[in-house]
Amino acid sequence: MSAELPEIDCDVLVVGSGAAGLSTAVTAAWHGLKVIVVEKDPVFGGATAWSGGWAWVPCNPLARRAGIVEDVEQPRTYLRHELGEHYDPAMVGAFLTAGPQMVAFFEQHTALQFADGNAIADIHGDTPGAGTGGRSVIAAPYDGRTVGRLLRRLRTTMRETSFMGMPIMAGADLSAFLNLTRSLKAAWHVTRRFTRHLLDLAVHGRAMQLVNGVALVARLAKSAEDLGVLLWESAPVTELLRDEAGVCGAVVSSAKGPIRIHARKAVVLAAGGFANDVERRKALFPRTPTGHEHWALPPLAVNGEGLRLGESVGATVNTELASPVAWAPVSQVPHADGSIGHFPHIIERGKPGIIGVLRNGQRFVNEANGYYDYVSAMVAATPEGEEVASWLICSRAFQRRYGLGMSRPFPVPVSGFIRSGYLKTGNTLEELASACGIDPSGLRQTVEDYNRHARYGEDPSFGRGATPYNRKQGDPANLPNPCVAPIETGPFYAVKVQPGCFGTFAGLKVNPQAQVLDAHAQPIAGLYAAGGDMASIMGGHYPAGGINLGPALTFGYIAARHIAGITAFEQEIDHAAHR
Repeated sequence: MSAELPEIDCDVLVVGSGAAGLSTAVTAAWHGLKVIVVEKDPVFGGATAWSGGWAWVPCNPLARRAGIVEDVEQPRTYLRHELGEHYDPAMVGAFLTAGPQMVAFFEQHTALQFADGNAIADIHGDTPGAGTGGRSVIAAPYDGRTVGRLLRRLRTTMRETSFMGMPIMAGADLSAFLNLTRSLKAAWHVTRRFTRHLLDLAVHGRAMQLVNGVALVARLAKSAEDLGVLLWESAPVTELLRDEAGVCGAVVSSAKGPIRIHARKAVVLAAGGFANDVERRKALFPRTPTGHEHWALPPLAVNGEGLRLGESVGATVNTELASPVAWAPVSQVPHADGSIGHFPHIIERGKPGIIGVLRNGQRFVNEANGYYDYVSAMVAATPEGEEVASWLICSRAFQRRYGLGMSRPFPVPVSGFIRSGYLKTGNTLEELASACGIDPSGLRQTVEDYNRHARYGEDPSFGRGATPYNRKQGDPANLPNPCVAPIETGPFYAVKVQPGCFGTFAGLKVNPQAQVLDAHAQPIAGLYAAGGDMASIMGGHYPAGGINLGPALTFGYIAARHIAGITAFEQEIDHAAHR
């Protein structure tokens, strides 16, 4: 590039503004470094802003304060069994050591405060070392007024997972909405919450009660601003710069033209991975021959830019994982304005009175298991040559109680979803099968077999309700099994579910200090990666909710501390890496 380009100096240049990028920026700035964050979208927050916001951080301070004290060997044992041949003791050791420190650092020094997820169990409760709670945290709700003028520069909640733009937090908030018509306390909670939201819409034009991923981004962005971090939106990186010492900056496109940013200490790639890189999806995702047989949930700008920048200076992408993709079951939502949205099926699959079936009408998975498990099983069970898809089947009574995908529970009407074709319906199972293109006799047989045992709260075929995670996804009022109830009385509803993702697992190879490695496994001087741009420490497995954001926040923190030269911390991480 021409030396005549305008230049600006900093210590650390961070590419991307999700959890990993902002964690890096805030930590580095707190340690006295001059930091610039560049984001190619016109708003900050990346995929994090559209996420549920949960972070898996075993042995975190919130759990300890609640009396949940476990030896770090417990989560280590869990990961060793879950990850199998993909278990990397050095990377896992760095995460388990630094994760609790990361939470404590943000709590003590920044606007990022947390709420606990102490009742959330790990997904696979039968695995040795599985936790029944105390390993999850989420950003505490945040008043948007606190963010000031920065708020308008932050990504709003995902349309499909909000109600009229109002995000709903897991836990007491979600429970109140599901029990709106069954509890005066719940009705009062919803009334207050929604009334305030309508007022905020009228006055501010957006939700001001920030929860989930939006709260995480807002708290981190406010912390960054308070510490003097320069936040540049609409500023894509077009080239990494190198000198004889290593990576030394980047060329960034701005509204005023290209600018050279000289980074005295490091560039950190945290652009979110490659969920919307169609060519890389085509090459790496199973059953995705054109790259388009997939519905990614992250924003379109999450398209592999960080990986390509890394590769341009000799970095390598680790694809030797159990899965390159963090699967999520997704349905396509036709909106009234003609656009198509994508809804992640996280909540309703574990509730009593719903099953997932393939085109042949047969079940293929424990529906109350994790979202990654649901799609993995769907991909494996669908015959070659057939479209990978399933249908979630329930009665109208179930839909009115819990909702089904984008269609909300009572009192929100479902007629619009039926008219648009999003919800398929039939007075009989055969009619429903015909509407969906499912084998009617197969569906009838499956439902009869399921009901025979479900009347007693049993599921011998797949064991629904057998683990703490399953039961947490169910309805505690449904006895004896919170996850199992028969599907008996029509009309019946169904929604088509296809493979999608929350993000990607394949990414740049890094060491325990988050330094990007070259083809010889040597650190590329001046280059770090975290979040989706870094190969997942989970090796392509999904052992718990929050295993993307927990490591993203942690390795952003690790990278910043290493860049700042915190010697004692470097020694601690190095020690953990060799345990």
